[in-house]
Amino acid sequence: PLPSPPAMAVSPRPVVAVAQVTSTPDKEHNWCQCSALVREAAARGARLVFLPEGFDFIGTGPEQSLDLAEPLHGHTLGRYRQLARDCDVWLSLGGFHERGSDWDTTGRIYNCHILLDNSGDVVATYRKTHLFDVELPGSVSLRESSFTNPGPALVPPVDTPVGKLGLAVCYDLRFPELALALRGAGAQILAYPSAFTVPTGAAHWEVLLRARAIECQSYVVAAAQTGRHHEGRVSFGHSLVADPWGTVVAQCQEGPGLCFADIDLQFLERVRRDIPVQEHRRRDLYGCPG
Repeated sequence: PLPSPPAMAVSPRPVVAVAQVTSTPDKEHNWCQCSALVREAAARGARLVFLPEGFDFIGTGPEQSLDLAEPLHGHTLGRYRQLARDCDVWLSLGGFHERGSDWDTTGRIYNCHILLDNSGDVVATYRKTHLFDVELPGSVSLRESSFTNPGPALVPPVDTPVGKLGLAVCYDLRFPELALALRGAGAQILAYPSAFTVPTGAAHWEVLLRARAIECQSYVVAAAQTGRHHEGRVSFGHSLVADPWGTVVAQCQEGPGLCFADIDLQFLERVRRDIPVQEHRRRDLYGCPG
C-alpha cells in the first residue's frame, strides 16, 4: 500500500490571514477576488481574515465613489456576512464605502471598518476619523474629505478568537495617539487596513507599522491594496503582520495573495512584562492619549 501522506502541522496558536487585493470600480470583480481569498484562508486554518481598505471597490473619483457606495444593510455586506458564516471565520472588512444614516442630509459617505464574527453578525463598526487630504507635487493628489465624513469616535477593542482587536484605517497609522488610546483600552492587536500610495508606502509604510507595534507592544496587522486600480490610481501593497517586538513575521510582496501569522499572546505578555512601557508613562507631564 502507498504510504500515508504526512499529517499537516497544526499551529497551537490562532492564525490570522492577511489578504492583498487589487480593487477596481467593478464591484463583482472585487467580490470574486476577495471571496476566493477568504475561502482559501479559511481552508488553511485562519480564524480571522483581514481585507484591505476599499475591498468593496476603488472608484475613479468622488462622484463614482458616492454612486457605488451602499448602506450596511445593502447587497455587498450581505454577501460578506454569508461568506463569514459559510467559512466559519471572522472577517475584518477594512474600509467600506458606507452610506450612513445621514446620507440623505449630507450626501457624503463614511470610510467604515466593519468586523464580522463567524455567524456573520456585525460586532463592530469604526468610521475612519483621520481623512487623507494630501498633495504631493507631481505624484499624488487625494482629498478624501471632499466626499467623506470623519468618524465621530474610536471604538473599544473587540474580543476575537485571536485576541483583543483595535480598529483603525490606513491614514490613522500616522497618528500614534489613536494607537496608544486603543492599547490603553486593552488592544492586543491593531488593524490598519490600507490603500497606501506608492511614494508614501515606499518611504513610510513598514517603518510606521513597526513603530506602532513597538510603542504599543501589540501585534499590528495591515492588509493592503496593491497595483493599478484604474488609470489614475496605484497602491503600494506589501501587506504585513508585525509582532509586539516590531519584527515583521509575515508579508506579501506584489500582486494579490495571502500571508499568514500566528498570534502568540504569551509572547505579547512577555514583551509587555519585560519592558513595562505603560507603567513608565509620565501622564503627569504629557497626559494620556484618548
